[in-house]
Amino acid sequence: MCDGPGCTHSPRVGRSRNWQGPFRRTPGRLAGMGLICLYQLTLSGFIGNSCRHIPTCSEYGYEAIGRHGLWAGGWMTLFRVGRCGPGGTSGLDPVPETLQQRQQWWLPWRYWRPHP
Repeated sequence: MCDGPGCTHSPRVGRSRNWQGPFRRTPGRLAGMGLICLYQLTLSGFIGNSCRHIPTCSEYGYEAIGRHGLWAGGWMTLFRVGRCGPGGTSGLDPVPETLQQRQQWWLPWRYWRPHP
């Protein structure tokens, strides 16, 4: 994010509804984000508001895939949904701004991170 006078980003305030930030529009990202939107429009209403995190798991997935791509964002979303299950964590759990050096595409288990 930028803070200068020429900045076109809007500041992150409170809860974001389906992250609208800048991202490369690759086919994988668009497909993953489209599937999450489809879930939000169809199945989410039947399942109810059962997510214990802010942002919800679907909003987290949308943002994670938009920021980090289908592969990394998909793994991050999968592990987030696992943390949301019974015996999991709750509370504020934002998508990381950048990936850590240890997170490599061929080591998908390293995208798991415990709740901070």
